[in-house]
Amino acid sequence: MKSQQKFTIFHRVLHWIMAFAMPVLFITGFLRMYWMNKNNIVAVIESKTSAIPKEQMTDIAKAIREPMWQWHEVFAHIMIFAFLARIIYMLVKGIRFPNPFKSNQPLKERLQGFTYVYFYLFVFISAVTGICIEKGFLPQWKEDIETVHKWGIYWFPIFILLHLVGIVLAEFSNKKGITSKMIGGD
Repeated sequence: MKSQQKFTIFHRVLHWIMAFAMPVLFITGFLRMYWMNKNNIVAVIESKTSAIPKEQMTDIAKAIREPMWQWHEVFAHIMIFAFLARIIYMLVKGIRFPNPFKSNQPLKERLQGFTYVYFYLFVFISAVTGICIEKGFLPQWKEDIETVHKWGIYWFPIFILLHLVGIVLAEFSNKKGITSKMIGGD
């Protein structure tokens, strides 16, 4: 972004909606894949009773996880809406970020540009694969699409780390105060 970028209320609201939605998506995805994995829940039920048939245990596990899955879907829709609104807003306002492929770009701006490219690509891939999973598109590639979607569990922490490093670098450069502008405005 330009060093004198003004963050409108709309820009900041979109930023903070996405900043809130991403951890919810990460946590619900992480829990679903690991701690609250269907097989783990079935194993716990199985270790406590032998009176319930395995199919019923699986149904119980799915019922336990269902509210978490609903939260994941709700926040996925919020994230997709905010992402599309942000892309449209950036196009309308002419907001650009540094081109990381420009050869004469300073390293700091090149890293900033790569972080933006990484973020938009990450969100786009996660959104498209999530939509394919939810709507049942491309059933012949369902397993591959789910695998790519689950990579988000690794992309998210990398993005957060890059974002935090970028904030620190910005605060110690000519963009000092960018954090307070993103929180409270100009």
